[in-house]
Amino acid sequence: VPFPPSSGIPGTQILVICGPDQNGSIGLVCARHLRMFEYEPTIYHPKRSSHSLHQDFTVQCEKMDIPFLSYLPTEVQLINDAYNLVIDAMLGPEADCANIKEPYSGILVTLKQIKIPIASVDVPSGWDVEERSQDGINPEVLISLTAPKKCATSFTGKHFLAGRFLPYDIQKKYELNLPDFPGTDCLIEL
Repeated sequence: VPFPPSSGIPGTQILVICGPDQNGSIGLVCARHLRMFEYEPTIYHPKRSSHSLHQDFTVQCEKMDIPFLSYLPTEVQLINDAYNLVIDAMLGPEADCANIKEPYSGILVTLKQIKIPIASVDVPSGWDVEERSQDGINPEVLISLTAPKKCATSFTGKHFLAGRFLPYDIQKKYELNLPDFPGTDCLIEL
């Protein structure tokens, strides 16, 4: 976790915004892990997937007493006051950023106005996987999964790589040259 409870963030209230696809599932897993590490996540998940794995993650979060919001406040100050960090697991690499539909286009408008830190999972919402988009959000932290996506070259905040499970033959085939993770760590700052 880039922001451990001892990192100086003045609280443990975290809003996790989940999308309908793979990035949304990752957001649910993230919320579950945050709860295990003494954070107090709240999930906003406006369109739930019918995929069984996605549903299983949702049930796990519910059984851990992680609250789900029924709506995202459009009054930005309510979000700023209630949370210390937003995890953006809304639109990932598979999203068509040229054709973002509601409710996600409205959520992007809200996220662009908040003042608390945002940590995006894999690709900041509203960005194309290949390049930064002016219509996307501007997070303080990017957590790339498996390998950084091409758009990460335009990212100027703190950048982390999570997941050390990519097979060596794939790394070699795509000439990824991933960094060595220290010890048993699964997260490294780039």
